[in-house]
Amino acid sequence: MKFLGIGEYCDLGALYVRLIEAGHEVKVFVENADYQDIYAGMLTFTPDWRSELEWIRHAGQDGIILFESASKGILQDKLRQEGYQVIGGSAFGDLLESNREFGQQMLQEIGLPIANTFHFTDYDAAIALVTKTNQRYVYKSNGADCERTRNYVGMAEDGSDLVTLLKHYKSQKPATTEPIDFVLMDYISGIEIGVGVYFNGEHFLQPACLDWEHKHFFNGNLGELTGEMGTVVTFRGAEIIFKRSLLRLESRLKQSGYCGYINLNMIANADGLWPLEFTSRFGYPGYCICAALQQDSWASLFKRMLRKTSLYIATQSGFAVGVVLNVPPFPYSYGYESLSKGLPILFQPSITKADMQQLHFSEVAKQNNHLMTSGVTGNVGTAVGAGETIEAARQQAYNVAEQVILPNIRYRQDIGADLLAGDLQQLIDWGYINFSD
Repeated sequence: MKFLGIGEYCDLGALYVRLIEAGHEVKVFVENADYQDIYAGMLTFTPDWRSELEWIRHAGQDGIILFESASKGILQDKLRQEGYQVIGGSAFGDLLESNREFGQQMLQEIGLPIANTFHFTDYDAAIALVTKTNQRYVYKSNGADCERTRNYVGMAEDGSDLVTLLKHYKSQKPATTEPIDFVLMDYISGIEIGVGVYFNGEHFLQPACLDWEHKHFFNGNLGELTGEMGTVVTFRGAEIIFKRSLLRLESRLKQSGYCGYINLNMIANADGLWPLEFTSRFGYPGYCICAALQQDSWASLFKRMLRKTSLYIATQSGFAVGVVLNVPPFPYSYGYESLSKGLPILFQPSITKADMQQLHFSEVAKQNNHLMTSGVTGNVGTAVGAGETIEAARQQAYNVAEQVILPNIRYRQDIGADLLAGDLQQLIDWGYINFSD
């Protein structure tokens, strides 16, 4: 088969490598020049994806275009209309993720309870709201490519910490290149959980996947919010949450021509499920963690989605855990060139072939057949483990992580710990998860 990958940052690099290892042809277009050294020496790149369309069309049903981000939905819809096989999302999906206000409105329309959400394009109005209401809020930037490190979960009950942060952000303008476009959401106490599923353009493919993301940089959920520091996933027990949430969106996704993976993150508590945000694309590192439990190859899964031969995917029981490996200055880019870029990546002599298959690299490249760090932020990759229990999956993931030798490598050591300490049982007791189904 032939695959054309289109994205800004080469986020699906590890997936492309797996396709190549399976004997498929892959060409990749990376739009952002700063990220064009990622997977250098490991993938075949094209400077113009449009010039490769004939190559894809000539492959017929064996030609597939993969989109990485939630910012090219209009283009995806157009290519589908022209007869190309496209997996990624849609224009509707872009709106769900990048426009939080639209996403919340859509959730309300399909009958889900939502937290109060207030959209702002200036800081003074937001400061006035928090000062007036004296309550906790969550600050989230709008946009598929927003700086996630600027997001903030308020800690002070009267909102005073958020007021201080908003004043700081205001004083930074125009130092940051980010536009002023954000929302404040009522803080809701509970357990954060996500549900994700593949959609083939008409229907969801079962089973759905539950996930628990760990976004803070340090153990114990301390420090800044990153894109991701690690995740626990399972393809078992999602039926209740899926039916109460994403399933209600099926007709809207079908109308939009959506084809790809979609995820809904939410807060669960005794009062209900409170949706927070959509991810209308392959999530990173979620896709490579899910792969540890998917029994079909990526090519087989994509065929199933496009040819609509089945509404089920083969998955194994148990859990998978992913741990994000990084070097300074992750999650920032400032100083990366001098701190960590170009560092050699080595491995313990004891590393096995199976261990290597559970390493999914992100910002790396090969030079003279040597693996090294590349890219912009120091996100090296994800170590993945799978097992019948969370603890077994954790042990395997951390064993894989320990095989990597890299100066100043960092990663959280508590991925999945809260689930083991009681969060998973609490979700079961509330009636949201039933592993016996």
